[in-house]
Amino acid sequence: MNYSNISYRIFPLGDTAITIDFGNHINESINKEVVARFTQLQQQPLPGMIEAIPAYSSLTILYNLFEVVKKKKPGTTAFDWMKEQLEERMKLPLTENLLATRLIKIPVCYATEFAPDMHYLATTKNISTEELIQIHQATNYKVYMLGFLPGFAYMGEVDERIAIPRKQQPQNVLPGSVGIAGKQTGIYPFTSPGGWQIIGRTPLKLFDAARDEPTLLKAGDTVQFVAITKEEFQQLSIETIE
Repeated sequence: MNYSNISYRIFPLGDTAITIDFGNHINESINKEVVARFTQLQQQPLPGMIEAIPAYSSLTILYNLFEVVKKKKPGTTAFDWMKEQLEERMKLPLTENLLATRLIKIPVCYATEFAPDMHYLATTKNISTEELIQIHQATNYKVYMLGFLPGFAYMGEVDERIAIPRKQQPQNVLPGSVGIAGKQTGIYPFTSPGGWQIIGRTPLKLFDAARDEPTLLKAGDTVQFVAITKEEFQQLSIETIE
Protein backbone atom coordinates (compact mmCIF):
# COMPACT_ATOMS: atom_id res chain seq x y z
CA MET A 1 0.00 0.00 0.00
CA ASN A 2 1.30 3.47 -0.83
CA TYR A 3 0.09 6.94 0.06
CA SER A 4 2.60 8.72 -2.18
CA ASN A 5 -0.26 10.58 -3.91
CA ILE A 6 -0.62 12.76 -0.79
CA SER A 7 1.13 16.06 -1.45
CA TYR A 8 3.75 17.33 0.96
CA ARG A 9 6.46 19.92 1.43
CA ILE A 10 9.83 19.60 3.14
CA PHE A 11 11.46 22.47 5.01
CA PRO A 12 14.26 23.01 7.55
CA LEU A 13 13.50 23.45 11.24
CA GLY A 14 16.60 25.16 12.53
CA ASP A 15 20.06 23.79 11.72
CA THR A 16 19.56 20.23 12.94
CA ALA A 17 16.02 19.25 11.98
CA ILE A 18 13.91 18.75 8.89
CA THR A 19 10.12 18.58 8.65
CA ILE A 20 7.89 16.92 6.08
CA ASP A 21 4.45 18.50 6.20
CA PHE A 22 1.30 17.04 4.62
CA GLY A 23 -1.03 19.96 5.38
CA ASN A 24 -2.09 21.92 8.41
CA HIS A 25 -5.26 20.05 9.36
CA ILE A 26 -6.51 16.90 11.08
CA ASN A 27 -7.11 14.10 8.60
CA GLU A 28 -7.08 10.37 9.36
CA SER A 29 -5.58 9.32 6.02
CA ILE A 30 -2.80 11.89 6.32
CA ASN A 31 -2.08 10.89 9.92
CA LYS A 32 -1.93 7.25 8.84
CA GLU A 33 0.80 8.22 6.38
CA VAL A 34 2.66 10.17 9.08
CA VAL A 35 2.56 7.28 11.55
CA ALA A 36 3.55 4.73 8.89
CA ARG A 37 6.51 6.85 7.76
CA PHE A 38 7.50 7.32 11.41
CA THR A 39 7.44 3.53 11.93
CA GLN A 40 9.43 3.08 8.72
CA LEU A 41 12.09 5.50 10.02
CA GLN A 42 12.20 3.72 13.37
CA GLN A 43 12.95 0.47 11.56
CA GLN A 44 15.31 2.00 8.99
CA PRO A 45 16.65 5.36 10.21
CA LEU A 46 18.00 7.86 7.74
CA PRO A 47 21.80 8.33 7.88
CA GLY A 48 22.59 10.78 10.66
CA MET A 49 19.09 10.62 12.12
CA ILE A 50 18.81 11.06 15.90
CA GLU A 51 15.05 10.98 16.38
CA ALA A 52 11.76 11.26 14.48
CA ILE A 53 8.75 13.04 15.98
CA PRO A 54 5.27 12.48 14.49
CA ALA A 55 2.48 15.07 14.75
CA TYR A 56 -1.04 15.31 13.33
CA SER A 57 0.02 15.97 9.75
CA SER A 58 3.79 16.31 9.83
CA LEU A 59 6.93 14.42 10.74
CA THR A 60 10.07 16.09 12.08
CA ILE A 61 13.47 14.42 11.92
CA LEU A 62 16.32 15.53 14.19
CA TYR A 63 19.79 14.79 12.86
CA ASN A 64 23.46 14.94 13.79
CA LEU A 65 24.73 17.99 11.93
CA PHE A 66 28.41 17.01 12.07
CA GLU A 67 27.70 13.54 10.68
CA VAL A 68 25.57 14.91 7.84
CA VAL A 69 28.14 17.60 6.95
CA LYS A 70 30.68 14.83 6.30
CA LYS A 71 28.31 13.22 3.77
CA LYS A 72 27.03 16.23 1.83
CA LYS A 73 28.53 17.45 -1.44
CA PRO A 74 30.61 20.66 -1.53
CA GLY A 75 28.44 23.70 -2.19
CA THR A 76 25.33 22.15 -0.66
CA THR A 77 23.87 22.33 2.82
CA ALA A 78 23.13 19.65 5.40
CA PHE A 79 19.44 20.35 4.81
CA ASP A 80 19.85 19.72 1.05
CA TRP A 81 21.40 16.33 1.74
CA MET A 82 18.78 15.32 4.32
CA LYS A 83 15.98 16.47 2.02
CA GLU A 84 17.34 14.27 -0.76
CA GLN A 85 17.49 11.28 1.60
CA LEU A 86 13.96 11.90 2.81
CA GLU A 87 12.58 12.26 -0.71
CA GLU A 88 14.15 8.94 -1.66
CA ARG A 89 12.57 7.34 1.40
CA MET A 90 9.17 8.74 0.39
CA LYS A 91 9.36 6.77 -2.85
CA LEU A 92 9.25 3.51 -0.91
CA PRO A 93 5.81 1.88 -0.62
CA LEU A 94 4.12 1.47 2.74
CA THR A 95 3.68 -2.19 3.60
CA GLU A 96 0.80 -3.55 5.68
CA ASN A 97 2.98 -4.06 8.77
CA LEU A 98 3.73 -0.31 8.78
CA LEU A 99 0.00 0.43 8.72
CA ALA A 100 -0.98 -2.05 11.45
CA THR A 101 -2.62 -0.59 14.57
CA ARG A 102 -3.13 -1.73 18.16
CA LEU A 103 -6.50 -1.66 19.92
CA ILE A 104 -6.07 -0.50 23.52
CA LYS A 105 -8.99 -0.68 25.97
CA ILE A 106 -8.96 2.06 28.59
CA PRO A 107 -11.15 1.62 31.68
CA VAL A 108 -12.81 4.87 32.75
CA CYS A 109 -14.89 5.72 35.80
CA TYR A 110 -17.42 8.41 34.90
CA ALA A 111 -18.58 8.88 38.53
CA THR A 112 -19.27 12.48 39.58
CA GLU A 113 -16.22 12.73 41.84
CA PHE A 114 -14.00 11.92 38.83
CA ALA A 115 -15.97 14.02 36.32
CA PRO A 116 -16.10 17.67 37.45
CA ASP A 117 -17.26 18.93 34.04
CA MET A 118 -19.75 16.17 33.24
CA HIS A 119 -22.84 18.12 34.32
CA TYR A 120 -21.74 21.28 32.50
CA LEU A 121 -21.08 19.41 29.27
CA ALA A 122 -24.34 17.44 29.42
CA THR A 123 -26.36 20.56 30.20
CA THR A 124 -24.66 22.58 27.45
CA LYS A 125 -25.30 19.84 24.87
CA ASN A 126 -28.84 19.23 26.17
CA ILE A 127 -28.31 15.53 26.83
CA SER A 128 -28.29 13.37 29.94
CA THR A 129 -25.06 12.29 31.60
CA GLU A 130 -25.98 8.70 30.71
CA GLU A 131 -26.23 9.66 27.04
CA LEU A 132 -22.92 11.50 27.24
CA ILE A 133 -21.17 8.45 28.66
CA GLN A 134 -22.74 6.17 26.07
CA ILE A 135 -21.75 8.47 23.21
CA HIS A 136 -18.18 8.80 24.49
CA GLN A 137 -17.80 5.02 24.65
CA ALA A 138 -19.49 4.32 21.32
CA THR A 139 -16.54 5.50 19.20
CA ASN A 140 -13.10 3.96 18.86
CA TYR A 141 -10.60 6.81 18.85
CA LYS A 142 -7.43 7.14 16.83
CA VAL A 143 -4.32 8.36 18.63
CA TYR A 144 -3.10 11.09 16.31
CA MET A 145 -0.06 12.18 18.27
CA LEU A 146 1.56 12.50 21.70
CA GLY A 147 2.42 15.89 23.13
CA PHE A 148 1.85 18.62 25.74
CA LEU A 149 2.96 16.19 28.48
CA PRO A 150 4.87 12.88 28.18
CA GLY A 151 2.27 10.25 27.34
CA PHE A 152 -0.58 12.70 26.66
CA ALA A 153 -2.42 11.28 23.64
CA TYR A 154 -4.46 13.50 21.34
CA MET A 155 -7.34 11.32 20.12
CA GLY A 156 -10.28 11.88 17.82
CA GLU A 157 -12.72 12.49 16.71
CA VAL A 158 -15.53 12.67 19.23
CA ASP A 159 -19.16 12.69 18.16
CA GLU A 160 -20.44 16.19 17.37
CA ARG A 161 -23.09 15.70 20.07
CA ILE A 162 -20.42 15.88 22.80
CA ALA A 163 -17.83 18.13 21.13
CA ILE A 164 -17.25 21.23 23.24
CA PRO A 165 -14.65 24.04 23.40
CA ARG A 166 -11.89 23.91 25.98
CA LYS A 167 -12.15 26.09 29.09
CA GLN A 168 -11.13 29.72 28.85
CA GLN A 169 -9.11 29.44 32.08
CA PRO A 170 -6.99 26.30 32.77
CA GLN A 171 -7.64 24.49 36.03
CA ASN A 172 -5.66 21.91 37.96
CA VAL A 173 -6.26 18.41 36.55
CA LEU A 174 -5.43 15.09 38.24
CA PRO A 175 -3.56 12.16 36.62
CA GLY A 176 -5.77 9.84 34.59
CA SER A 177 -8.40 12.50 33.94
CA VAL A 178 -10.25 11.95 30.67
CA GLY A 179 -11.33 15.11 28.89
CA ILE A 180 -12.82 16.59 25.75
CA ALA A 181 -11.67 19.71 23.90
CA GLY A 182 -13.30 20.50 20.59
CA LYS A 183 -13.60 17.21 18.73
CA GLN A 184 -10.64 15.68 20.56
CA THR A 185 -10.52 13.49 23.65
CA GLY A 186 -7.44 12.86 25.76
CA ILE A 187 -6.07 11.62 29.08
CA TYR A 188 -3.83 13.61 31.42
CA PRO A 189 -0.83 11.49 32.49
CA PHE A 190 0.19 13.81 35.35
CA THR A 191 -1.22 16.49 37.61
CA SER A 192 -1.20 19.57 35.42
CA PRO A 193 -3.02 22.79 34.60
CA GLY A 194 -5.44 21.99 31.80
CA GLY A 195 -8.36 23.40 29.88
CA TRP A 196 -10.08 20.23 28.70
CA GLN A 197 -13.60 19.41 29.96
CA ILE A 198 -13.10 16.47 32.37
CA ILE A 199 -15.73 13.71 32.20
CA GLY A 200 -14.01 10.77 33.92
CA ARG A 201 -10.79 9.20 35.11
CA THR A 202 -8.80 6.06 34.38
CA PRO A 203 -6.69 4.23 36.99
CA LEU A 204 -4.12 3.31 34.34
CA LYS A 205 -0.72 5.01 34.18
CA LEU A 206 -0.29 6.76 30.87
CA PHE A 207 3.41 7.29 31.50
CA ASP A 208 5.81 5.25 33.63
CA ALA A 209 9.55 5.78 33.23
CA ALA A 210 10.19 2.35 34.78
CA ARG A 211 8.46 0.50 31.95
CA ASP A 212 10.31 -0.71 28.85
CA GLU A 213 7.77 1.35 26.88
CA PRO A 214 7.22 4.40 29.13
CA THR A 215 4.11 5.61 27.30
CA LEU A 216 1.00 3.43 27.40
CA LEU A 217 -0.24 4.78 24.06
CA LYS A 218 1.55 5.69 20.86
CA ALA A 219 0.63 7.46 17.63
CA GLY A 220 -1.44 5.19 15.40
CA ASP A 221 -3.10 3.25 18.22
CA THR A 222 -6.87 2.86 18.45
CA VAL A 223 -8.45 3.43 21.87
CA GLN A 224 -11.72 2.05 23.18
CA PHE A 225 -13.05 3.51 26.44
CA VAL A 226 -14.81 1.06 28.77
CA ALA A 227 -16.93 2.28 31.72
CA ILE A 228 -16.08 0.91 35.19
CA THR A 229 -17.53 1.42 38.67
CA LYS A 230 -15.83 3.25 41.53
CA GLU A 231 -15.13 -0.13 43.14
CA GLU A 232 -13.45 -1.39 39.96
CA PHE A 233 -11.50 1.87 39.76
CA GLN A 234 -10.15 1.41 43.28
CA GLN A 235 -9.22 -2.22 42.63
CA LEU A 236 -7.43 -1.41 39.37
CA SER A 237 -5.62 1.46 41.13
CA ILE A 238 -4.31 -0.97 43.76
CA GLU A 239 -3.21 -3.43 41.07
CA THR A 240 -1.43 -0.65 39.18
CA ILE A 241 0.49 0.41 42.29
CA GLU A 242 1.47 -3.19 43.08
